[in-house]
Amino acid sequence: MTRILVVDDEPALVDAVGYALRSEGFEVETAADGEAALQTLNADGAELVVLDIMLPRLSGIEVCRRMREASDVPIILLSARDAEVDRVLGLESGADDYVTKPFSMAELLSRVRAVLRRRELDLRATGSAVMRIGRLEIDPVRHTVRVEGKPVRLTPSEFKLLALLAGEPERVFTRREVMQHLWDSTYVGDQRACDIHMSNLRRKVERDPESPEQLVTVRGVGYKLVAV
Repeated sequence: MTRILVVDDEPALVDAVGYALRSEGFEVETAADGEAALQTLNADGAELVVLDIMLPRLSGIEVCRRMREASDVPIILLSARDAEVDRVLGLESGADDYVTKPFSMAELLSRVRAVLRRRELDLRATGSAVMRIGRLEIDPVRHTVRVEGKPVRLTPSEFKLLALLAGEPERVFTRREVMQHLWDSTYVGDQRACDIHMSNLRRKVERDPESPEQLVTVRGVGYKLVAV
């Protein structure tokens, strides 16, 4: 049974989200603040984290950052409708998706399934050959990336984005195509998230993220990966 950690300091919301997830067959753990969330994840593990940004004791942004340093567990952020800056910071800290409050349980469950589905597809990518493009080496089986022979840690969404571009070098992918691939659905959400994931990815694989050589922007269209 898939275990999901729900982190929020609003008891009513935690109860509602927990009930919805359990009704879909998930096992649910909960935490009411950031420190408790980290302790629960370390002690019991989880296959996905639903994490509110506004938390007592330790912010959701900091919790996300610390989780990402230690694990590649998928993270879905919950954010207030007017907190765009927080959502951007959350994605920059390694979150895979975000859901804006107030939200419907149907929307949240759809996002949870999409994130878990693409995680499962990544883990099941057995038999795929290692891809080498320029300075990059991408192993879909082991879910690893090396840059000039040195390993780099990517979030699940960053890896999925890089693998998409590496699958067809030199092809330009639109932001919409990227987002549909990341969410594994026709839902594309805020395409600004695509730019954030790309920015994060460039910081990890480019020599100079401000002047990218491999992850190239095609103005007005999207992105492509080139061999250099």
